[in-house]
Amino acid sequence: MSQSIYCISGLGADERAFSRLQLPGYDLHFIKWIDPEPNESFTDYAKRMSSFITEPEPIIIGLSFGGMLAVELSKLIPVKKLILISSVKTRNEEPWWMRTSGRLKLHQLIKPQPHPLLYPIENYFLGTHTKPEKKLANHFRETVNKEYLKWAIHQIVNWNNVTIPANCLHIHGNADKLFPIRYVKADYVIDKGGHFMVFNKAEEISRIISDELKRS
Repeated sequence: MSQSIYCISGLGADERAFSRLQLPGYDLHFIKWIDPEPNESFTDYAKRMSSFITEPEPIIIGLSFGGMLAVELSKLIPVKKLILISSVKTRNEEPWWMRTSGRLKLHQLIKPQPHPLLYPIENYFLGTHTKPEKKLANHFRETVNKEYLKWAIHQIVNWNNVTIPANCLHIHGNADKLFPIRYVKADYVIDKGGHFMVFNKAEEISRIISDELKRS
């Protein structure tokens, strides 16, 4: 019988971000983002999201902001394995400009609104290079709920977690522009892996996850 893995995508993304992962023997269950309540805390949001996990001691894969949510979930429920991809375990792994933005409330001065003129800059930070990658990233930008986006950015720059979760496997790229590797202590570093490496480095990441799960 196949074992379940719960996958949480990055900010505004969906299950297509994981579409190239190949994990034989496992069923991937994708937890969709839900709309936050007004002024909802990250902890309370995680409590609501935990209702979508129906198996005890699950394996969770969290991508980018989804990894931060996965860390919050691990504080609420026992987790067999927490796999973070292109994410951070604690606020100390965030780049200084994110922490400064939260402290000075600079993020509140910017209205999160996708604009085609900014797409090349955003693609640079995401590490999306090919036409399929850019097309997928553009669709995420154009369909994301604006209130959710505003809430999520606030949670990212104000995240205060300092505890490294148990049973955690952290996979990161040395070319990640959003969460630079110099701030991150990863278990595996993917050479030339950018922030979107779950899509364009899926074969290497799949192999690492499969090997690690065999040992656990």
